[in-house]
Amino acid sequence: MPKPEVTVRMKETNSVAQTNFTVQADGTVLFSDKERTILKLTLPLSNMWLGALRLEITPREGAIEKTSRRKRRSPGSVSLAASLKTKDGGRETKLPFYAAEADHKEERYANGSAIIGVKDAWQISTEHEHQKAVWLLDKPAQVKEGQALVVDLGNLAVAAARVSVSPFVAEEPLQAGIGEPLKKALARKFRPTSAQRELVDHTYLLSTHWDGEAVVQVRKLYDAVRECRHGRAVTMVTVAREPMVTRVLPRGNWQDEGGEVVQPAAPHFLPQISNSDGRRLTRLDLAKWLVSTNNPLTARAVVNRLWGQFFGRGLSGVVDDLGAQGEWPLHPLLLDWLACEFMSPGETTGPRDHGTTGQGTTNSGLRTAAHPWDVKHIVKLMVMSATYRQDSNERTDLKEIDPNNRLLASQSPRRLEAEFVRDNALFIAGVLNEEIGGPSAHPYQPAGYYANLQFPDRDYYPDRDERQYRRGVYAHWQRTFLHPMLANFDAPSREECTATRIVSNTPQQALT
Repeated sequence: MPKPEVTVRMKETNSVAQTNFTVQADGTVLFSDKERTILKLTLPLSNMWLGALRLEITPREGAIEKTSRRKRRSPGSVSLAASLKTKDGGRETKLPFYAAEADHKEERYANGSAIIGVKDAWQISTEHEHQKAVWLLDKPAQVKEGQALVVDLGNLAVAAARVSVSPFVAEEPLQAGIGEPLKKALARKFRPTSAQRELVDHTYLLSTHWDGEAVVQVRKLYDAVRECRHGRAVTMVTVAREPMVTRVLPRGNWQDEGGEVVQPAAPHFLPQISNSDGRRLTRLDLAKWLVSTNNPLTARAVVNRLWGQFFGRGLSGVVDDLGAQGEWPLHPLLLDWLACEFMSPGETTGPRDHGTTGQGTTNSGLRTAAHPWDVKHIVKLMVMSATYRQDSNERTDLKEIDPNNRLLASQSPRRLEAEFVRDNALFIAGVLNEEIGGPSAHPYQPAGYYANLQFPDRDYYPDRDERQYRRGVYAHWQRTFLHPMLANFDAPSREECTATRIVSNTPQQALT
């Protein structure tokens, strides 16, 4: 391997580390540091095709016992990212990986979703001295004259190690160095362990990476899995324990255990949770009660928020409090009817609007095609009503009677929310991507915007194709580091729950 340029940074502070490291003639980097580090290797390659990368970790002599004890307390992991850049410091081009595998991994380490085999991070084994892992590129990459390969190794937490990154040409993508574990797995004909079966399966997958229709089908299946909820769903499972005893605190004294023992229940002024067998109620009972047709709150709260979104203000102006401290609904019968229609469409009779297509009829199929808790059905009822489609010109004779237009004698002009400003601008420009579903979109944002974002450090790679023009509901949202465009129009940072957004009144908003 050619001798690389090396930069070492401390993971916690992102500052250049004062680490004593040396680069040997064969390109191996020797370093020693007790803290987690970020290692950047710049390899001067040119005029070749790149198909895979290999990472080798070897603790230095005398350090394996120390490293092993340290890892048992905190298992080590290494993340790898690669890119190509021009030697004059130009923009880096990220190289995506398709699959990866290692000869040794930490026990009970589950495969992830981002990269088949070792996910984003390779869990280093604490029992072996020399360890290797191979990352296969999604497709072969050509390293042209004047380019260099940049490899970032993050979260490196080895007390003392040799790190070596070796590029393979595309014709030799698989020298994974699986060695003895694979030999033992192949030799065991009867009842192989789950780890051995997994090793054989991954070896076969890697060995056929560049071969034939079967691999194409496998990649399509894995792509479909990744697009569905970003990969394999992980479910946390545990054994239910005896719940702690909850008592009424006499005079608020938490040290007095003489108070009455209380059990989970709904507030007594609301319909109670069904509990015929007298058992202790669980969170599942709470979930069923929330969407029960006997619960008067959930459906009313949802339709009130939808009404506020389309008419500027809810039927009850305080959308996050429908109780005694909120505002009495302006039209309680309408709120009740919408809530019932939301839970049981087509089974209710109530307020009629001659301009509402499908209300009480089946002309448009709004009632017949709807199902319980169908948000789209309620939205259609609202936006297709004559009330919503009114002119927004104010009537001078109604200003004194209804100065805030709560009775909706005309449509209420209002500012658009941040995502809607972007979506409308893209739609007017004719570039809005209206695809439904799929992974998050990454629209353009200034370079270095995430520079101060740590734990862990993150890079942002904006989409370059039509995905950057997807609707705002699919845009990547980083808590605290809100997308600049959304911040300009007063979108919340999501550091806390926001029921009612601040209405932006900037000069930019006035244009909408």
